[in-house]
Amino acid sequence: MRFAQFIYDGVEPVELAIYGVLSMARRIAPEIAMFTVAPHAGVVELANGLRVLADHAMSDCPAADVLIVCGGPGWSREAANPATLEFLRAFRPRMALASVCTGGMILAATGLLDGRRATTKQAGFEHEPSPLALMREKHPAIQVLEARLVDEGSVVTGGGVTLCIDTTLHLLRRFVGEDVAVRTARAMAYSHAWEANRLALTEWVAA
Repeated sequence: MRFAQFIYDGVEPVELAIYGVLSMARRIAPEIAMFTVAPHAGVVELANGLRVLADHAMSDCPAADVLIVCGGPGWSREAANPATLEFLRAFRPRMALASVCTGGMILAATGLLDGRRATTKQAGFEHEPSPLALMREKHPAIQVLEARLVDEGSVVTGGGVTLCIDTTLHLLRRFVGEDVAVRTARAMAYSHAWEANRLALTEWVAA
C-alpha cells in the first residue's frame, strides 16, 4: 500500500503529520510505503522556513495507491500553476485522491471536485478570508460542506491543518484496515481526539 504526499513551497509544517501518521502505521503494517512528491525534487521550503527534501518531482512521480495534497500559504500559487494542475489531473492513484486543509483549494482548481461534495479549511487568521467561503465563491460546481472530512469514494477532502491526522487515519481505515487505524491512533495517543471528531456527525460526512 503506497501513499504519496504532495508538498510544495509554503506548505504548513504541521501537515508533515501525514507522513508521521503513516510512519507509525508502518510499524504495525510493514506493507505500507510512503514518499513525497513536489513540483521539483530536492529542497522544498515550507511555511516559515523549514526545509525538507522531496523524494520525487512531478515529472518522475511513481505510481501510488493514494495521493494526498497538502495545504498551506503556498496553495494559491499552486492552484494557479498549470503544471501542478495538469499533474493532479493526469495522476491516477489506484484507490483515492485526497486533500487536507487548503490542499482542497488546489484540487478545486483542477476541476476534479466539480459535481462532488468537498470541504477545505474553514477559518484562517483574523486578516485572512475563509478558504471554505472562497471555495463556494470561486467553484460553484462543488457542493461545499462545513465538514471535518468528506469521503466521496475515489476523492477524499479533509478540513483544516490538524485534521490531516484524522484524514490520514480515515484513509488507513478504508484501505489498510480498521485494526491498523485504531492501533495507530492508540500508539499516537490520539484515540480520544479521533473518536471525538468522528462523533461530531454534523461535521463528518462519509460516503
